[in-house]
Amino acid sequence: MRREEFFDKCYEHKHALIFAAGIATAVIGKKALESKTVKDAATKGMASIMSVRKDAEECFQDMRENAEDIVVDAHQEDKKEIYAESEE
Repeated sequence: MRREEFFDKCYEHKHALIFAAGIATAVIGKKALESKTVKDAATKGMASIMSVRKDAEECFQDMRENAEDIVVDAHQEDKKEIYAESEE
């Protein structure tokens, strides 16, 4: 059988080949996901993501506190200006 004939036959049955490829992918994927290496990598990845999230939350909290301090300081400055103008 020539190469062109083989591909023509495959093209005629492309839906069956796609179905078989889907089953093969599912079986191989299941085996890969059940492997200890993948589980270890996923666990390490999740731990690093949780660590980054915690660091980001702490950084955000610090920025929020600094912003609140700036707002309080700005209000105090405004009050000082108002009282200074009213005393004049």
